[in-house]
Amino acid sequence: MKCRINNKYGQIAIDTDVIAKYAGSVAVECFGVVGMGAVSMKDGLVKLLKKDSLTRGITVNVENNKIQIDFHIIVIYGISISTVADNLIETVKYKVEQFTGTEVSKINVYVESVRVID
Repeated sequence: MKCRINNKYGQIAIDTDVIAKYAGSVAVECFGVVGMGAVSMKDGLVKLLKKDSLTRGITVNVENNKIQIDFHIIVIYGISISTVADNLIETVKYKVEQFTGTEVSKINVYVESVRVID
C-alpha cells in the first residue's frame, strides 16, 4: 500500500514501509519510550526490537489518503504511560505530516511492556 500525493507535476507515491521506518525513528527518540516491542506468538513474551527491526512494531495503513499508525512500544518503568503516549502521538503526528505532506488521521499506541532502566 502506498500514500499518494498529487501535485501539478505528477504523482508522488510513498511506500508505507518508508513511513513506518521514519515514524519508528521518531518514536524511539521520544522521552519514556525504550523501543518497539513485538509479542512472540510462540511463548507470549514481549521482545524489544533492535533499531533495524523497528518497522515490525509499527503498522501503517493509508485510507482515503490519510495515514493511520499503530505503535507497539515498551516504556520506561515509573513514568506516566499516558504522558509518554500523548508525547509520542503529538511528536509523530507533527513530524510524519511534515515528512509526507499527508494528514495523519489516527495513531494508536499499544504498550506491550515496561522496562526498568538503570
